[in-house]
Amino acid sequence: MTYKIGLVGKPSVGKSTFFNAATMNDVPEGAYPFTTIDPSVGEAYVRVDCAAPEFGETCTPETGYCEDGTRFVPVKLVDVAGLIPGAHQGEGLGNQFLTDLNEADVLVHVVDFSGETDLEGEPTEGHDPRADIDFLENELDMWYLDVLEKGIERHRSGYDGEESKVEVDLAEQMSAFRTNKDEIKQVVLSLDLPLDPDGWDADDREALAREIRKRTKPMVIAANKMDTPAAQANYEDITNDPEYEHLTVVPASAHAEKALKAADEGGAVDYRAGDGDFEVTGDVDAEQETGLDAIGEFLDSFGGTGVQRTLETALFDELGAVAVFPGSANGIVTDDGKVLRDCFVLPAGATAEDFAYHLHSDIGDGFLHAVDCRTERQIAADATLSNRDVVEIVSTN
Repeated sequence: MTYKIGLVGKPSVGKSTFFNAATMNDVPEGAYPFTTIDPSVGEAYVRVDCAAPEFGETCTPETGYCEDGTRFVPVKLVDVAGLIPGAHQGEGLGNQFLTDLNEADVLVHVVDFSGETDLEGEPTEGHDPRADIDFLENELDMWYLDVLEKGIERHRSGYDGEESKVEVDLAEQMSAFRTNKDEIKQVVLSLDLPLDPDGWDADDREALAREIRKRTKPMVIAANKMDTPAAQANYEDITNDPEYEHLTVVPASAHAEKALKAADEGGAVDYRAGDGDFEVTGDVDAEQETGLDAIGEFLDSFGGTGVQRTLETALFDELGAVAVFPGSANGIVTDDGKVLRDCFVLPAGATAEDFAYHLHSDIGDGFLHAVDCRTERQIAADATLSNRDVVEIVSTN
């Protein structure tokens, strides 16, 4: 599988700029609502320390690329069409937004921390970014609540007087959210609710919907436009507000990332995505020099533009995903002479056998055991893999 990271947020917050900066695609950008109507899908990358130097080798990747010992592993980035308050009731792009959003494994909510756009995406001044964070969480919660209510009705209509199995009915109703009966039951019990929906009031049902949403649609806040004083002040306030402790907020400037990548492609600077600095290597005019100086100051303050860090925080921290390199009978060199040609991102808790099936169903069906290419020790089928493991799969197929 290739993970999908969904970019969400109200119109005109720089979401398309963020998408373009991460993928170097060219989707329309504009300071007006619904610049993006249909979702755009592009290839972005997450960084993983390459394992090849530990084996005295230089990798030859077939997917992604490697620079100075840093492997850039591809992921899908989806710029989901902009939404406005009331999306769960059909406002704005309504159901289209929610359907597109549900394809994502993890969400990045791009928020204009400068406060220069209102909830409808129109220009303003002094808007509190908290309102944006709150409205998106509320839209998602109400969406989940609507599906949850249908599951409760489904359960009640099939109730036959036997022991309640509400978690089964809710899991079936909410299967599109990639949950299951065990997770539903765990959430119900974690909220100290009875396993009987007749004992749930309106607040209980809303709390249950919210908790299921948090577990099935993890989210990171990209605090965009952080190269402005107003955004920096808002960031300080919000990250110190106990009401928002449950969210990971990453300071970012999509504009700075896009400018640096464009300057790197043009030969004006030497810049690698995610780095905390860059070097001017070409001729720049006075205006370009001023712009680069401002970007340099921002990087000094925040350690980077935040675009790369946001994607990696979403995938590795929020989802808990791990990157695994497949080895071979020759250690890390395949029969065609490729060195660590692949690197795959797997779900948290993935086992050696899961990895075998990820490579190919036939390999999984014939799985015998795995080998840790660093220690040359055998790995059992149910052994949980860690980030940057290099694993050879031994299979009858």
